[in-house]
Amino acid sequence: MKSSLILACAAALALPASAQDTTTEPDWDLLNDPGKKSLIAYVPATTGLTLAVRCVDGALDGVIAGLPAFPRGRPTRPLNLGFGDIPPHETRWSVTTDRTVAISDYPAAFARSLVKGGRLNIVIPGGAGEGRNLRHDLMMPPSSGAIEQVLTACGRPLVDPRDALLPDIEDNGLPLGLKWARPPRPRYPNTNFASGYAVISCVGQPDGTVDQCQVESEQPARGRFGEAALRSVGDARLDLAALPPGRILPHMIAFRVNFYMDGYERPREPE
Repeated sequence: MKSSLILACAAALALPASAQDTTTEPDWDLLNDPGKKSLIAYVPATTGLTLAVRCVDGALDGVIAGLPAFPRGRPTRPLNLGFGDIPPHETRWSVTTDRTVAISDYPAAFARSLVKGGRLNIVIPGGAGEGRNLRHDLMMPPSSGAIEQVLTACGRPLVDPRDALLPDIEDNGLPLGLKWARPPRPRYPNTNFASGYAVISCVGQPDGTVDQCQVESEQPARGRFGEAALRSVGDARLDLAALPPGRILPHMIAFRVNFYMDGYERPREPE
């Protein structure tokens, strides 16, 4: 994302009514730009944040804008999210060129969790300065159609049982007790971009193989990084020796691949 989502949302206010959602039911605002193949459902929160789900030329993003600026040189940031009565748990988000904007690693799941509305707790580690966390306790409005339109525009399902398994995935992308015997080793794709990333989810099988893999997110959207990551899973294998007693597969796993061309200065990950 080369420009802040906040600016895109502000621009929506100046567009003709035909370019925006005109339903009478309460819903998120919908910004449609056919020329850019862009459809954005968004809602500003009273605390200064803006939450959005956007489909641009077939690529889906879940976005939170208006965050405290994150330090430069770090490609991802943690945000702790909790829907309803579920305590906030850590999720990893990609940082854009605007350091106050973050993009979800799992945008489709994020979008589907917002459809019904309700309470959303967002805890920003260190967001209040001097090591203090910043909390946003939000009451999100439901979406009667806007978010579904964005998901459909990007070819994403409105319901996916894999969403419920995401909180079980640890920081290494695997459920507790699993590790890689042979991790995916993707090759740099034929692309004009010097760097990019892809987040892939799969289902681990009892023989240690992985299948049913899909691209959850990738940036740049047309950088072929998702394709490269998917090609790498064929030879990957899971080590099942450390599984807790009674734990069985299949189970959902995920991994993120950061791509950098030789000589590119790699940003450091947050500790």
